[in-house]
Amino acid sequence: MEQVKLYDTTLRDGMGGQGMSLSVGEKLKVVQALDRLGVQFIEAGFPSSNPKEAELFERLAGLELDHATLAAFGMTRRRDVAAADDEALRLLSESFAPVVCLVGKSWRLHVDKVIRVTPEENLAMIADSIAFLSARGKRPVFDAEHFFDGYRDDAAYALECARAAAEAGAENVTLCDTNGGSLPSFVAEATAAVRAALDDVVELGIHTHNDAECAVANSLAAVEAGARLVQGCVNGYGERCGNANLASILPALQLKMGFKVVSPEQLASLTPTSHYLDDLCNMTPNPDRAYVGRNAFAHKAGMHAAGVAADASTFEHLDPARVGNERDILASELSGKATIRAQAERAGLELDDAGAAHAVEELKRREHRGYHYEAAQASFELLLRREAGVYWPLFELESFRVTTEKREGGRVETEATIKVKVDGERYVEVAEGNGPVNALDTALRAALGRRYGHLADIELTNYKVRILDEAHGTGAVTRVLLESTDRKREWGTIGVSENIIEASWEALVDSLAYAFQPADGPKT
Repeated sequence: MEQVKLYDTTLRDGMGGQGMSLSVGEKLKVVQALDRLGVQFIEAGFPSSNPKEAELFERLAGLELDHATLAAFGMTRRRDVAAADDEALRLLSESFAPVVCLVGKSWRLHVDKVIRVTPEENLAMIADSIAFLSARGKRPVFDAEHFFDGYRDDAAYALECARAAAEAGAENVTLCDTNGGSLPSFVAEATAAVRAALDDVVELGIHTHNDAECAVANSLAAVEAGARLVQGCVNGYGERCGNANLASILPALQLKMGFKVVSPEQLASLTPTSHYLDDLCNMTPNPDRAYVGRNAFAHKAGMHAAGVAADASTFEHLDPARVGNERDILASELSGKATIRAQAERAGLELDDAGAAHAVEELKRREHRGYHYEAAQASFELLLRREAGVYWPLFELESFRVTTEKREGGRVETEATIKVKVDGERYVEVAEGNGPVNALDTALRAALGRRYGHLADIELTNYKVRILDEAHGTGAVTRVLLESTDRKREWGTIGVSENIIEASWEALVDSLAYAFQPADGPKT
């Protein structure tokens, strides 16, 4: 099985994305995660661009990796300066990194207007820099910047740039769609032309950007045309619209195109690795991301859910477990009994046909009122528990009251009073908060905390409100979604009402009730 290698540039090109900033410690964790995934090359960045990068290279020098080779990044020599006298090249040659990736110009427009040298001098800059690093024991990779724009403008000169790097000793010549505007057919044509012109004397790579939403497709087209190294970022981080997403490219290469990239066990870690990197980069995982997104193998329509239950291949292009993901059957007004029973089984509940049919009708009624359970699976499980007769309420509500008072000087005070019964014992609690929901939450926890010690571990992590019928103004129906965690798991709950406090209370009660539902049915 022929191999295609991955080259991740998150720590350099990925940092150009909006909001991307990592500490040295976080960058080390990114490297270790990519190494566990089996990525062959990890680009660390410029060794001397700033104090943070200098510290990173110092710490990377002592880091033991099992699979990946680290690469430093720089540019070809400056004009009118010999390679041996170029300070940046000298630092690259002294770096611990065995691989050095050099970016150089291959588009006449940049040669003429950006670095402002003759075409011949640019070719010399490429060849001299590659030869200098090769002679000092480095493994040079040449990134032909703007190659596809250059090939479109002057194919002969773009090919000469690639040839200059290959003949000077480059281990790999990577063709870059730096502006991200090329389409797959053209990328394939140009890559094949380079392959033919260089007559297999050097390995080809591909580096694409996603400005035309074609970065993944362009990378795969280049591989089909002969490239055997793919640069990009897991999760597609990067400037503007991002780099090619290696989280999509890896499974496509291995499972669709038959190349060897990583081990099956490493491929099965793709989804958790993707989410872990998002967490490190303080990014919210995109639920619709191919292969690794929460919705990548989610089925909502009744016919789809029934088909998957009969044979998963009817509506899934591969087994989600192969990329570390899992199937999800979403409950909605489109659901049939098969979906409801699958959801119940997943929750460990027994639901007969009559119960499933009743649950379908109840679900339809609720969704018509504004409930939406895709982001509130905990509330939906509680609905199923009620249908199965195994729902266990935490308490009986007698009443609650919330008052908000704005005082002279602008100060706002909110107070909540709740009256509940827990195991037959009546509790009355009063609490203040920075708003009605916070005050209710605090009062309810005070009442329940004596009975349920685990309550202290549960915290609300997100609170979202949506107006469902804007035409009714302040009298509109509101939907409240809460996200909660007990540090071991996360869950979502929902409440719907014309009264935002009532909707919030419903979602809050569901959040706490879900955390304490016994696995073996109601408590007595």
